[in-house]
Amino acid sequence: MSRYRRSNAAGATFFFTLATHRRQRILCDEPVRRALREAVSRVRARRPFNIDAWVLLPDHLHCIWSLPPGDADFGFRWGWIKRLVTRAVAAEYERAEWRNPSRVTRRESTIWQRRFWEHQIRDDADYAAHMDYVHINPVKHGLVRAVADWPHSTFHRLVRAGVYPVDWAGGDGVLTEYGFDE
Repeated sequence: MSRYRRSNAAGATFFFTLATHRRQRILCDEPVRRALREAVSRVRARRPFNIDAWVLLPDHLHCIWSLPPGDADFGFRWGWIKRLVTRAVAAEYERAEWRNPSRVTRRESTIWQRRFWEHQIRDDADYAAHMDYVHINPVKHGLVRAVADWPHSTFHRLVRAGVYPVDWAGGDGVLTEYGFDE
């Protein structure tokens, strides 16, 4: 069995990618978005972290979190978030026919892929590159022509904060009133 080594740098900033099981295109559905927002809010209330960037795509998400000083436990946070989302939407989204013996033994849902990918941000250039990667992702996957056209992203908050121009990576310079706000 593989043994995965995760970073344990307390107070660090991390880039994450999480995907749905079998790449189901469900993450942008209203019930899943609502459950994810509520789960993140609940977990942050007990185990704080800062959301620097976030983009939600139909079958995966990318985000950048900064953890508090002395804390490196992003794994617990993600496990808790995934459990809360699963409980909230299982009646509508759980697929019993996809529950193989391994998933049953591990008490895993058929909503999330088993693992997630993380990368510890090394420096300012790495941070900037990952911020751009998060926000350009909907364009990269052909979901929209301009970053500002994708509603499920912190891009809109970062435009209002002056971090990005509204026409970054295409667009007409008009910011609509949707967005992924904390």
